[in-house]
Amino acid sequence: MNRKTFITTLLFFCLNYFAAAAQELQETSTNLQQRLNELFPKASITRIENLEHYTETYQLILDEPLDHKHPEKGTFQHYIYLSHLGFDRPTVIETHGYNTENVKSEVSSLLQANQVAVEYRFYGKSRPNPIQWKYLTNDQAIEDYHDIVAKLKKIYSGKWISTGISKGGETALIYKSKYPNDVDVAMPYVAPLINTCEDPRTIQHTRTVGTLECREKITAFQRAVLKNREAVLAVFQEYATEKKMQFTEVPLNEALEYAVLEFPFSFWQWGGKCEEIPSVNASAKDLFDYLNKIVGVRTYNDKMFFVYLPSYYQHLSELGYYGFDLEPVADLLTKVKSSSNARFAPKDVVIKYNPKYIKKVRKYVENRGDRILYIYGGYDTWFSCSPTPNPGVNALKMVLPQGSHSTRVKDFAENDQKLIMDTLGKWLN
Repeated sequence: MNRKTFITTLLFFCLNYFAAAAQELQETSTNLQQRLNELFPKASITRIENLEHYTETYQLILDEPLDHKHPEKGTFQHYIYLSHLGFDRPTVIETHGYNTENVKSEVSSLLQANQVAVEYRFYGKSRPNPIQWKYLTNDQAIEDYHDIVAKLKKIYSGKWISTGISKGGETALIYKSKYPNDVDVAMPYVAPLINTCEDPRTIQHTRTVGTLECREKITAFQRAVLKNREAVLAVFQEYATEKKMQFTEVPLNEALEYAVLEFPFSFWQWGGKCEEIPSVNASAKDLFDYLNKIVGVRTYNDKMFFVYLPSYYQHLSELGYYGFDLEPVADLLTKVKSSSNARFAPKDVVIKYNPKYIKKVRKYVENRGDRILYIYGGYDTWFSCSPTPNPGVNALKMVLPQGSHSTRVKDFAENDQKLIMDTLGKWLN
């Protein structure tokens, strides 16, 4: 074969190869879109920008029943995001506990898996107006997830993994307890299972974690803020004006006290550094800036007050929560007299706490929760509420000793990361 004939032949095969590949990709895309339309005939399905390493990504807006047992009660718009690699690849469902955008989870990256990110009902874009609070229950949310997974399993034949962070991780555990066969593995991150409406273990944690010196610096800082209340409030007001934040639901003086009470919880939750705590003689601006860095005073502005109403409703009705430790600053408080977070709950609804709900979930995961891989940070305040699987349960609980609420697999030592990946590999076979 001469050179000209060889080049012509090679070019012919290359063109045919790339044409076939392009056609296959187009057919796969068309096939996926068609299948999604068949599975969710009433949904609005829009192709959106791909996440890294995915071939297709879609936003689905479902007409989700308010009440799965009584669909005639009506629906709400429920947002989910599906990112596709292959129909035979593993699929990760991220049970977000709050609102969500289309963000790739660590588990999806580790397993090179398809991803289904589901916004929690009545949060973010999936929030109806007004909220019918009686339908904001964990059981209804779990039915949302179960229905989505049952449909998508018709096209995704690989292994299924559930994951979530914090309240989303807690949701993954609740989901596992209700439908243990929906997923092959559950991998919750920093997920609490809270025993009571004000779980005392969180206060016990903040009183004993770290060093005595650090805990004393935390208390001294709290007291310094309140002893310099007027000067700190002036800085707070300047900050609120600059950021165009309104504080009518929780006035500035009251918000400052809540932020001070929140400080120990958030300090340990988010990995605060003891050497960075300002001295008691620091300026009002330094005191406020550090308080804001750790707690985030924007939490108390009118906009965020509205955003978090569903969360407080759930915590005070089924999930349980934490209480504030008033003792270190009780003599300096003028506005806050209760340790409860009920101040931030919806005012137009009667909320009654059910102490049995999460205890039932805890009983299941600790005694029967096989193939659950827990990730925790040892300093994280929510770690104090973590479940402990019994020795006979086929589960793995990984704790980064001084880790925070931001702890991920990548933060562990190399040998621990290997254990995590080997365990996942064994469970997923």
